[in-house]
Amino acid sequence: QVQLAESGGGLVQAGGSLRLSCAASGSAFNLYNIGWFRQASGKEREFVTAIHWNSDRIAYADSVKGRFTASRDNAKNTAYLQMNTMKPDDTATYYCAAHLRTHYINYTRPEDYNYWGQGTQVTVSS
Repeated sequence: QVQLAESGGGLVQAGGSLRLSCAASGSAFNLYNIGWFRQASGKEREFVTAIHWNSDRIAYADSVKGRFTASRDNAKNTAYLQMNTMKPDDTATYYCAAHLRTHYINYTRPEDYNYWGQGTQVTVSS
């Protein structure tokens, strides 16, 4: 079992940057692959990025590729999402999620993740 808690959201102007953190507790962090998802008001939750347990594989949605960077520090039990050159379309509640690395899933699907944080709101003004 693992518990996740996001932080770092807030209000930023278009073109600005934010860094989100996902702090894990309850079990060994390196047992889990991490995904980031976002959900805008009135829309379905969508895949943002996923990072493998040892950071050797990282995938990004086309909408954020080149602007967002996922990373993790297993010694600190924390995953990060650096968001640069932000756009109003990035406005959403951002969630981190986890699944055991021994379970093979489609990492773009929210339904395939077992553990979720509470979410942190990101608002980008135009």
